[in-house]
Amino acid sequence: MQDDDAEALRHRQKMEKRKASQDAEVAAKTITQKGLLIVHTGKGKGKSTAAFGLLLRALGHGWPCGVVQFIKGAWDTGERQALARFPDQLAWHTMGEGFTWETQDRARDMAAAAAAWTKAQELIAAPEIKLLVLDELNIALRYDYLSLAEVVAALRSRRPGLHIVVTGRNAKPELLDAADLVTEMSLVKHHFAAGVKAQAGIEF
Repeated sequence: MQDDDAEALRHRQKMEKRKASQDAEVAAKTITQKGLLIVHTGKGKGKSTAAFGLLLRALGHGWPCGVVQFIKGAWDTGERQALARFPDQLAWHTMGEGFTWETQDRARDMAAAAAAWTKAQELIAAPEIKLLVLDELNIALRYDYLSLAEVVAALRSRRPGLHIVVTGRNAKPELLDAADLVTEMSLVKHHFAAGVKAQAGIEF
């Protein structure tokens, strides 16, 4: 029993120090509100999934939100079905035509990316939007379908209260430099390598 009491005391003292440290770190932060530029990149699965998780959280707070999907075509995805239940809060625009290797037409892909970027700019300018997901924008930038300088400049000059989430592999260094928060999904293991095809509810 004494050993249990001693362990409980050590744990409490350790957590007291941890709390004091955390409280001091939080108190040092002075910016209470800032529209963030968030980038999800890397070879691992979950970049868009994480973005839609943030979107769901924002919708739960009653925020008006937007989604523009670059590259991805009009798949009947689970997230699109679920989020369609928020028609008064969410503007959803799937502007791509599918994976770049499917179209095999650079001019067509560039035209689709340009149309998606035009829609994205409209939502960036819309004063009511508080969170905007630009899904797979990194892919469009990777293949030079859009002007990197123009896109980064527009994202940097966003309204103070607008949060923007950009997803996709191979994020450009210029975008990473402009971002407030960058998360890189690393690939440790994927069932696709073992012959398992994309599954409803997991991949789409």
